Amino acid sequence: MKHTSSNKGQRGQAAFLADIAGLWPVAKGSLAEVRKPCGRKHCSACGQGRKHTAFIFAFRRNGKTLCRYVAREFVPRLRQAIANGRRLEERLAQAGEALLLEHREEREGPARGQP
Repeated sequence: MKHTSSNKGQRGQAAFLADIAGLWPVAKGSLAEVRKPCGRKHCSACGQGRKHTAFIFAFRRNGKTLCRYVAREFVPRLRQAIANGRRLEERLAQAGEALLLEHREEREGPARGQP
């Protein structure tokens, strides 16, 4: 019986790796568009209170939230990386649940009513 669960685990690992293979680039965090003054003395936009748009990437490292400015041309790639990161997190949660169910089946045998 252990040989069967080992094969099942290997199939699960192969399926997981195949699922995540296309999830690059990947990032965890959030992207925000903010408005800030530029600091130039005679800027008409800042003088009228409109300010300038900028993008900030917020992420956590060692329990602290950090922020970095993001170049406008990099925003689409970073958005894709964040979306891929969320997909990866979802896939990891599914893998954890599948691993637990596999362990229960291995320990208790097939559920009632199943061959």
